[in-house]
Amino acid sequence: MSYKIHPMPAQIPQADLDLLAQCETATVGHWRQFGFLHRQIQPLIPGRRIVGTAVTIAIPGADSTLLHHLLSLIRPGDFVFVDRLHDDRYACWGGGVTVGAKAAGAVGAVVDGPCTDLEEIIASDFPMWCKGISPITTRSYDIGGAINIPVSCGNTVVMPGDAVLADESGVLVIPRDEVAAEAQKAIDIQIRGKAREAQVRDGQAKLGDLSGATAKVLAKLA
Repeated sequence: MSYKIHPMPAQIPQADLDLLAQCETATVGHWRQFGFLHRQIQPLIPGRRIVGTAVTIAIPGADSTLLHHLLSLIRPGDFVFVDRLHDDRYACWGGGVTVGAKAAGAVGAVVDGPCTDLEEIIASDFPMWCKGISPITTRSYDIGGAINIPVSCGNTVVMPGDAVLADESGVLVIPRDEVAAEAQKAIDIQIRGKAREAQVRDGQAKLGDLSGATAKVLAKLA
């Protein structure tokens, strides 16, 4: 195995990211079925909503040599996705990598496996999603890997250059040409949802009436 390094992807236009930043993953989840990472991928720091451009890397087992190199390529606004090639034992991401990624301008990261140094990640205030924590770490064994290829994270294909929306409910990747339309749809739904919640909260209406659920139930019963 050797190294395969492709060019860094074009970054998502800021206007699209500004729209996407107003959305919740759970709103998009009302209609979209593709692009959501498996729910095993959980945030280490809750209460964050991050948008960015996907930069991908695949590294094997106990080796994190290429991940360290990637930090010299990262640009402000990049969001790193680490495919662990099915490994679930070794933590490739800890305090040192967090410091390097944040200094390079990365806005967040996903590891399809465990991380380590939770206290240091929290202290660095770096938004991180992964499958849990492990004390067993990778080393620089110089085995190989690939940068900016299609990868698998959370049972989902992530392409370099995808738009990323990550929050406490999960992580979503969207092809760049679909971002504006999907984000605007989510924003419109959220606006209507807030208005509906206010009606229910103030006692002006029942949720079942507003959603149409009560009418469906009564029609079946009739």
